[in-house]
Amino acid sequence: MITVVGLGCSPSDLSEGGKKAILSAQKVFLRTGETNVCASVKELGVPFETLDYIYSASRNFDTLNRKLAEVILQAAKSTENIVYCVDGSVTEDVSAQIIIKKYKGAQVFDSVAKSAYAFSVAKIFSRTKYAISAYESEKYTRPALPLAVYDLDCDLVAGDVKLRLSELFGDEAQVYFVSGGKAKKISLFELDRQKNYDAFTALVIGEIPLLEKQRFDFEDLTEILRLLRAPDGCPWDRAQTHESIRSNMVEEAYELVDAIDSKDDEKIIEETGDVLMQGVFHSVLGEERCAFTVSDVLSGVCRKLIFRHSHIFGKDKATDADSALSVWERNKKAEKGQKTGGDSVADVPKVFPAAMRAQKVGKRAAKYGYDFKDINEAANKVSEELSELLLAVKEGKKEHVSEEAGDLLFSAVNVGRLAGVDCEESLKESTQKFVTRFCKTEELILADGKKMEDLSYDELWAYYEKAKRALSAKSGEKN
Repeated sequence: MITVVGLGCSPSDLSEGGKKAILSAQKVFLRTGETNVCASVKELGVPFETLDYIYSASRNFDTLNRKLAEVILQAAKSTENIVYCVDGSVTEDVSAQIIIKKYKGAQVFDSVAKSAYAFSVAKIFSRTKYAISAYESEKYTRPALPLAVYDLDCDLVAGDVKLRLSELFGDEAQVYFVSGGKAKKISLFELDRQKNYDAFTALVIGEIPLLEKQRFDFEDLTEILRLLRAPDGCPWDRAQTHESIRSNMVEEAYELVDAIDSKDDEKIIEETGDVLMQGVFHSVLGEERCAFTVSDVLSGVCRKLIFRHSHIFGKDKATDADSALSVWERNKKAEKGQKTGGDSVADVPKVFPAAMRAQKVGKRAAKYGYDFKDINEAANKVSEELSELLLAVKEGKKEHVSEEAGDLLFSAVNVGRLAGVDCEESLKESTQKFVTRFCKTEELILADGKKMEDLSYDELWAYYEKAKRALSAKSGEKN
């Protein structure tokens, strides 16, 4: 029989059940003999063995707890009645949890938890509270508040916790440093600069009002949007609908792409935030209509990522980027119920920029064998479509000219696709190149005291060629 006893956070915390278990045990083990709560066991006058020697033989917290549990489980094979005493609560001790899980029928006599003690000293009595060990803080992405971080037994551990929580709450966040039965309010960055640390030292962070926060998370963004949409919120935000802010998402997406192209991290941060805000805005609008919630949106994208990455979360295999993309595309078609080539081609969004949509349509059609034999055949199609456009221009029918111009552009995109380029990016770069050359041409003309609109065709293009040469000399690029 193994009985796990929590000793609590002071010698007076040991329960009557725990005392009886210790007094009747054949062998008593203490997780550590270096805390004041051991006095409650010593007062009982029973022999005991401490496991402090395992600490120095363990590389990390996980190894320590595994070894502690192994000692107790091994001892139980030769001794009928063993008691394992842990400081604080059984529920907060990882080694105790390992033993309880592996040894069926283990008895437990619990006591005051380190986190409960810390909250009490800090005088935080919220109904809902959260707690983590300082040795496990890296496992939590964004712990909720109010929060107690216990096991701050030295300044090195406190330093690790400080760095982790500063990223989440800001290094100026006001927290309580609990030690020696007292709570002192400090800034988070001071956590590893205190005088005393022991087994019951803890950090407590209370609720932080929205307007006092230095760092925010996804829930904060959602709350802000809900406040803006509330009856007493912002008149402009309250007036918006999915349709009225539809174009904002497109604009924000383009601004993010522009920030990425500029390689400006500050702008990338700002524009990524704007894109996220648009997504949350639509989610809050969905909530108000009782159509869907923010949780539905997040659950949907997580399910999609798991399903489409079956080479990571399932049984499929992918050894490189191309095979991973193949798995993704196959799963995507299955997810969307696309059974034919027409289903796949028609699924390309109509709101994409024209060149992008044309390239994606051509690429999807090619997967079903509907494509040119090679790039030369595609190039011949461009010549054919150009001839048809010129004939349409001679006819003078605007609708026909527009149709043939579209056919020419679509054919040109196919050539680019077969050449292995991103036509949207290529067109963007060529347009910018023209803008740069145009501005340089005008600059040279004005420098000569002339106006662009007054020049003849030949004079204008002579300046244009001069501008190209000047730009090429400056950048080292070819004409």
